[in-house]
Amino acid sequence: MSPASDAPLEPAEPPEALRAAVEALAARRPVLVCLDFDGCVAELADDPAAVAPVPANAAAVERLAALDDVVVAYVSGRPLEQLRALAEPPTGVLLVGSHGAEQDLGADAAPLQLTVAQRRTREQVLELLEELANRVDGALVERKPAGAALHVRAVADAAAAEALLAEAREAAGAVDGAHPKDGKMVVEVPVVHATKGEAIRTLRRRTGAAAVFFAGDDVTDEQGFAVLGDDDVGVKVGTGETRAGHRISAPSDLAGVLAAIAARAEARGADAPPRSTPTRPGTAPYA
Repeated sequence: MSPASDAPLEPAEPPEALRAAVEALAARRPVLVCLDFDGCVAELADDPAAVAPVPANAAAVERLAALDDVVVAYVSGRPLEQLRALAEPPTGVLLVGSHGAEQDLGADAAPLQLTVAQRRTREQVLELLEELANRVDGALVERKPAGAALHVRAVADAAAAEALLAEAREAAGAVDGAHPKDGKMVVEVPVVHATKGEAIRTLRRRTGAAAVFFAGDDVTDEQGFAVLGDDDVGVKVGTGETRAGHRISAPSDLAGVLAAIAARAEARGADAPPRSTPTRPGTAPYA
């Protein structure tokens, strides 16, 4: 038996229709590749702090980030600093956290600043969710700069977990200034109105992208798929209804899709100069 290796496994080949779609996308310049983190680049886990990118996905992100006419962005519900720590993105990767409320898009990035009213709402939401979580073993409240989230992935009783989420959703919806969002075994309650769709629109505008790829697994990612156009490609990771045009089964299937984008972009890299130069962190402020 050969010794075990920590090197990423060879990525699985994407379905033919998806391969054709991403190769057509990668023929355009520049290309924006937007990725959700949890359940997409990384496997889901009971403990939100105990996740890491699938090694092959991390390698594919690094390969894409090295290309001059490809911009990679993580678009996540994670708090921005937590996303940065867990994803360990290569230099040049743009970061959007808290469903769009927090953004690091370059040298002009400013930290999230809540108003007095938003801070008051956030404290009210935290108190509410923590009171609910204390009733059910395994429920967990995650504090976020833009709000909070109630996780039930570790709750053993599925019926109790669903009932808790429903109660949290209803109670948070009654809090002035709170914006509850459904997710996979979680209710997110930001106090800043922001969506992944709005974030992708901002990224497209500020990078000058000719085409956008977006992969995500959760309910909140549907707002991202909704803003994609005819020249874009959306990929749903996992089961569930979706607006995305394509689907893969699991995060382990993503690397092959990203590799197909990178291979096509590399192959045409020397053919002609980019139609426009994507703006990256550390360059002049965006227009």
